[in-house]
Amino acid sequence: MKEYRFKKIDAFATEKSDGNPAGYILLDSLHDISETEMLQIAKELKGFVNEVGYVAQIGETEFDLRYFSSEREVDFCGHATIAIMYDIIKTNHSLVKIPVFTINTNKGALSVDNRIESDNSVFIMSPIPVFTASKIDSQVLSEKFKIDKSGINPNLPISIVNAGLTTLIVPIKDLDSILSIKPELDELKDFCFSLGVDIIEVFTASVSDKGNDFRTRVFAPTFGYIEDPATGSGNSAFGYYLIKNDLWNTESLSIEQNGTRDNFNIVKLQKKKDANNTLRVWFGGRAITRIEGVYKIYN
Repeated sequence: MKEYRFKKIDAFATEKSDGNPAGYILLDSLHDISETEMLQIAKELKGFVNEVGYVAQIGETEFDLRYFSSEREVDFCGHATIAIMYDIIKTNHSLVKIPVFTINTNKGALSVDNRIESDNSVFIMSPIPVFTASKIDSQVLSEKFKIDKSGINPNLPISIVNAGLTTLIVPIKDLDSILSIKPELDELKDFCFSLGVDIIEVFTASVSDKGNDFRTRVFAPTFGYIEDPATGSGNSAFGYYLIKNDLWNTESLSIEQNGTRDNFNIVKLQKKKDANNTLRVWFGGRAITRIEGVYKIYN
């Protein structure tokens, strides 16, 4: 039998919403667990958390991270990163005063801004975006989303952007249309694989709370579940989409996300240049620890 330190944490949760559940295993080294065991734990936790993150501290301000869903390894998982880094920093007195950390992921080394004391949050620098040309018929999309074609906004482009995960971004006309989307898991999964995308993000500037800038929903059938209720990597891709299309004219954005009209999660986006003077999207939020203990694997 093997035992691992385990927590279940809800990222991006608010007073009105449950956030996005992530599990995480704290290790001395990522070599302390096999890939088979990483996937096994994620499979056993299917329906309880959306992804499991595995983290090891390798220096005073540096961490190694990997992520798994019940289906496969995830190159980069934004909500799990928020959950893990928020918890690690906030619960460790030796770290809470340190302003910046580095995380090593499958998408390279990324920075983490510690804003626990000032804003009770952490912000993660997203990977440099990769845009892919796309010619996807809106009629096909409307059929997959189970909405009328008129619900898709014809005035903005449909794009594929990778900012951690390959994300199909689809503009939707209004709040009623985006809330009415009800895709079928296996059908949407096959569609995503046919396009070579990991997730689909739909968005509209029509919001429930006028204090927010956009409403988004993210569908992640390739990872074994239909909807991701609060997303770091998907909204980062969306941020780069907004920048490319001259739709982001402020320093920061507030995104309301999920499929309910009023009890939505909140994801914050900011744009800031990195050490190489490259403009990067940063996503931020806080998290709530729900369960902690020991995870046991029986051989």
